Amino acid sequence: MTDWCDFNDAQQQPSFDLIPKGTLARVRMTLKPGGFDDPAQGWTGGYATQSNESGSVYLAAEFVVLEGEYARRKLWSNIGLHSPKGPAWGQMGRSFVRAVLNSARNVHPQDMSPQAAAARRIQGFHELDGIEFLARIDVEKDGRGELKNVVKSAVEPDHPDYARLMGLPPKNPGSGSTGAPAAATPPRTTPPVNPQRPAMPGKPAWAQ
Repeated sequence: MTDWCDFNDAQQQPSFDLIPKGTLARVRMTLKPGGFDDPAQGWTGGYATQSNESGSVYLAAEFVVLEGEYARRKLWSNIGLHSPKGPAWGQMGRSFVRAVLNSARNVHPQDMSPQAAAARRIQGFHELDGIEFLARIDVEKDGRGELKNVVKSAVEPDHPDYARLMGLPPKNPGSGSTGAPAAATPPRTTPPVNPQRPAMPGKPAWAQ
């Protein structure tokens, strides 16, 4: 019987070393709703968060590593949507989401076909909640000056290790000079590590 007054026999809490900078890993991204909407910007569903201090708007994202040595490890990063200081932060956020969609939906970054263009469109932020892609893990200092792991970039299909790490068959060498796939093929998915909100019903617009 567990004695909740004597903790001498309790296991020591685990300590995790940082995941090495530059590690590539399949992750699932989930969004922590912040309750801020601006329909004119396409920010609906309560997914965006507005900072009370700076007025900036962002998506608070959690990333769970799905496979390998660091499976089940969690990382947190913010995806910029708007900053009162200027457009740079929002542009960085848009670039990141574009790369996430390319990675998750197996679309070459240079592919400008109508199908690829459709794959880079979403109906709302709900399509990013639970999305799986290949991430490059980085290291940065937090507000207290301590090092932490973050996700700042997605690895797209033009990376030589993309197909192997995403569990996809290798590309046909004769498929074209750009390396763009003939069709946007979503990578395989895995059961949720931590069940999230159910997926939206119906077929995604980009795959129709």
